[in-house]
Amino acid sequence: MCGLHFFMPAHVVPLVEVVRGEATDLAVCEALVETMRALGKVPVLVKKDIPGFLANRMQHALAREAFWLVDEGIATPEDVDRAVRYGFGFRFVAAGPILQKDLAGLDIHCAASTMTFPSLNNGAEPARCLRERVAAGKLGVKTGEGFYQWPPERVVAEKARYDKALLAALEIFAREARDRDATGRRGIPAEGRPPN
Repeated sequence: MCGLHFFMPAHVVPLVEVVRGEATDLAVCEALVETMRALGKVPVLVKKDIPGFLANRMQHALAREAFWLVDEGIATPEDVDRAVRYGFGFRFVAAGPILQKDLAGLDIHCAASTMTFPSLNNGAEPARCLRERVAAGKLGVKTGEGFYQWPPERVVAEKARYDKALLAALEIFAREARDRDATGRRGIPAEGRPPN
């Protein structure tokens, strides 16, 4: 048994997690990884079935800190979003977090971690700002309000902007693959393949 975990919108987002079952032969998972590659996806092998698998665990770790920063009055939701989109998140189109730290220098990251890690939120419950909005029925786009106001015309405009941004990022990956990949493996980023 293997799990396949796609990311929404699945027809655009390249990633798919191949999740190995406890008693599953690794060869079965590797065959499924190759099948996903042949379909133009970017598979990652999750060798152990854990809550949230791989990508959602990292996403939830970021969200926990983001909502805590709002709870503590350190930043507004808008500034948290800007910090991710126009700062470190901007670089994620070019390199994942581990490759980016290799490029920047592991010594710098290690030293910064020593200072930053002890102050990070490690709460086991959802943030207050999140719980309060859910309790008030402010669930985001589907109710017209969350951290932002969502009148119908803004929903339409935001969905169009979001889709356009995803397609532009996808074109960057496709262009990289065309520029450097002679193997015919369309869409596989450099960190997903062995070095040339």
